[in-house]
Amino acid sequence: MPLKHLFIALFLGFNFFSFTILAAKDKKVENNAEAIIKEAIDLMRNGSYEKSLIRSRLGLKLAICSKDNNLIASAYNTIAANFDQLSEYDKAFYYYHKGLTYANKTNNDILKNWINNNLGNIYCFDKKQYEKGIYYYKKSLEYSIKIKDSSRIVFTKVNLTWAYFDIDKFEEGLPYLEYINKYHKKHGDSTTVVVLNMLNGMYYNHKNDKPKAKYYFENAILLGNEGNEKSDLSYSYHEYSKFLGKNGDYQNAYKNLAIYNTLNEELNSEEKKNKANVAGINLQIDEFKREIDKIENRLKSKESILLNEQSRNKKIFIVLLSMLLLLFFLFYFYSQNVKLKHKNKLKDLRSKVQENTINATINGQQLERKKIASFLHDNISALLSSAGMHLYAHISQSESPSQEIIKTKTIIEEAHDQVRNLSHELMPSVLARFGLFDALEDLCEKNSNSILNFKYSSCVERKTRYDEDFEIKIYFIIMELLNNIIKHSQANQAKLSLKEDNGSLQIDIIDNGKGFDCKKFHILEGFGLNQIRSRLTNLKGTMDINSKINLGTSIKIIVPITYPKKAINPVFLSQ
Repeated sequence: MPLKHLFIALFLGFNFFSFTILAAKDKKVENNAEAIIKEAIDLMRNGSYEKSLIRSRLGLKLAICSKDNNLIASAYNTIAANFDQLSEYDKAFYYYHKGLTYANKTNNDILKNWINNNLGNIYCFDKKQYEKGIYYYKKSLEYSIKIKDSSRIVFTKVNLTWAYFDIDKFEEGLPYLEYINKYHKKHGDSTTVVVLNMLNGMYYNHKNDKPKAKYYFENAILLGNEGNEKSDLSYSYHEYSKFLGKNGDYQNAYKNLAIYNTLNEELNSEEKKNKANVAGINLQIDEFKREIDKIENRLKSKESILLNEQSRNKKIFIVLLSMLLLLFFLFYFYSQNVKLKHKNKLKDLRSKVQENTINATINGQQLERKKIASFLHDNISALLSSAGMHLYAHISQSESPSQEIIKTKTIIEEAHDQVRNLSHELMPSVLARFGLFDALEDLCEKNSNSILNFKYSSCVERKTRYDEDFEIKIYFIIMELLNNIIKHSQANQAKLSLKEDNGSLQIDIIDNGKGFDCKKFHILEGFGLNQIRSRLTNLKGTMDINSKINLGTSIKIIVPITYPKKAINPVFLSQ
């Protein structure tokens, strides 16, 4: 194994071992924190608020060290709930907010539900900021619905109804009241029965339904006296007193108000007693608060350093990944480019092979044409001429030649003419004797008629001769293009023009026919244009076609001229 790879493997192994130890330690701390916070909650429920606060403090320290947001939020919520029970609402308010900050980083919807509800209580009943209180109640209701806790839904809607009714927004609170009236028996509990009757009394008082309002208020007071919840009972007396005063029963209104004041004084006395009990630990709590803030700040600082390190590592990882991806894409595009070049090379080779095959076929055809034409002219035609002459001599000497002899002479003459014509078609004698320009002029004259007229024009001297093979190829290319005009163009005028330009022969063929769509040039197989292009490519020439529907066609050919090779005279050495 290379040293570099060995070092990386050892580094990763060491990190894994370290993380395993740290994880085990964190798990132990987390378990301790969880147990201590649970103990603090049990102490709070039993009324041992001072002991609960001390255990909560220790649980919070351990929770912060374990970096478990769920435990941190639970510890803060327990501390806040203790202060809430001790009527230290400002401290409770502070710790509830701290707890909610951490709870929002978790998926613990039950804890979020409780904290939001308790913040709503403080905003509504201590700070009298009902809009904020209603906001937190509604957040609590969202979580109650999310966790599908029917009893919590009823409980939270009771608080929302009370908050709306306390600020005289009865119509906004009515949907909640209707819900709890419908579902309280099934999902509610005894702690909210007094409040439910009081809320119904408040609503019917608002609606001026005196019998129902009186019934619900008196029922709330009756149930409140049977229970131990003085605060709900005192509120019931207070609201009943307002109802009686509104309806002119001032004497009973005063009595109920007096009872409310008595209960309120008792509650205030208990609150003062609780405050006196916690006065001794307030200094400790403030010191604890400062200590927790220091721990949090240290952890935030470490967390910030860790985040910066993670961010740096992330950037390095992203750079390395980007480089790998870039290399991958470069390699991919390079390989694709190589494949494409190879494919194009094969395509070019196939095209050249095909082109060479076509040219070889055409050259072979021309050579065969030339041989056959020469054979027909020099042998068959000569034999037929000789046979005809012998027959003519025989007929001249005979006084009365037979009909068969005369018919034979006629057949031989006709065969001679057909052989001559075929010889000229295969290889025009004008082309062989007089050259390209006389042959092309003769071709235009032969193809002209009353329907289509071919005009011939040349700036080159008629007697100019080129290489024999070059003249044959150019002749048959032009002949093919003129045949296309005759077969396909439906033209009545066409023109063939030739001129020399810088060692090249320029050929222009123009007609006024129906034209065609140049975009569909590749499908015009019947025109033989691909073969003509292939022939011109072999001659290193070019062909440009310009055609429009109903506007005729113009073809320009430029091909380098091949001149005849000069004969080398033999040199005789004298003795």
